[in-house]
Amino acid sequence: MLGFYENFPINVQKVMRFTTTVSNKTLQRALVQCLEKLNSQNLRLQEVTSPSAYDCTIAFEFGIADGDTFNYLNLEETQKVLGEIRQVPLRIMDFFCAIRYYRERDGKKSPLKFDYYMLRLIFKAGSMEALIFHERGPRHVPPEDLVNLIIERVNKFYSRKVLKAV
Repeated sequence: MLGFYENFPINVQKVMRFTTTVSNKTLQRALVQCLEKLNSQNLRLQEVTSPSAYDCTIAFEFGIADGDTFNYLNLEETQKVLGEIRQVPLRIMDFFCAIRYYRERDGKKSPLKFDYYMLRLIFKAGSMEALIFHERGPRHVPPEDLVNLIIERVNKFYSRKVLKAV
């Protein structure tokens, strides 16, 4: 089932709640487009969180659940998900996120250990709940900073804030 991961962990590290001023369908479309766009960007660590490692670049790899697996959110997969949302909004959307870290020294990039997260978004009328599970890695980006980055990017899609923390 698209958007739902059958083995999502029960014990999560962080739960965050948000109110929204747009429909679930509109919000889900913006979320998927934001995550697909983040997949193609490299950011400085300090753009996302207080850096625990300096001279660090990060790259995201988001995938959306489909039963017992995750599919990388490239342009093709994004179009597939948007088509599903257009028909009927999803109640739950599960994502896998790998955060790759690279230290830059003397013009060379060297990889550091990666973070692996699972993110479950639960949609209700006028609200969204985010459950975050950190699978493994150094946690250079804490769970709440990952969600805050996504929320910030979604809010930039609109002329006003559509997601606010409760």
